[in-house]
Amino acid sequence: MWKVPKEIEQLEVFKKNAKTVGVILMVIGFLGALFPVAASLTTVVFVAWMLLMSAFLVGYFTYKSDAGDWRGWLKSLIFLGVGIYMLVNPAGGIATLGLLFSIYFFMDAFSGFALASSFYPNKGWGIWAINAVLSLLMAMIFVIGWPQTSIVLIGLLVGFSLFFDGLALVMGANLFDKIENNERN
Repeated sequence: MWKVPKEIEQLEVFKKNAKTVGVILMVIGFLGALFPVAASLTTVVFVAWMLLMSAFLVGYFTYKSDAGDWRGWLKSLIFLGVGIYMLVNPAGGIATLGLLFSIYFFMDAFSGFALASSFYPNKGWGIWAINAVLSLLMAMIFVIGWPQTSIVLIGLLVGFSLFFDGLALVMGANLFDKIENNERN
């Protein structure tokens, strides 16, 4: 996702920006975990607007490239319909996102177990098995109590994810500081 800069000037810019963005993400993530309902609603509104923008872009592209392509128009209409639905009915959008997260975690668990079994008995198979178990646990947490629990779980998931992304950026910037100091000495 992020490339490690190779040049010293880039490294300085990266460190400064990584620390700034990292702290901002940590604050937003902490607030999201502290107020998970607000984070869930914000997430649904964000996804809805992305779908609406995608609907117009896909529609424009279909119009410009092949106005007779019914699949392009159908895709645009589906994006538009789902985006409007999520804005008009955020609770339904949150429930839908909760279901999508559970499907994602079930699929991640399945692939994690498959990777673990293909690596067994070689070194490193255990981390894939742990990842699979944790993904299965997350999927079960989302499924049990769905759709009511989705309003809290999505906010917590987004909040924790943003917090740890920020923490990783801050720690990465600090690591670059240590590496740079060791190279100078």
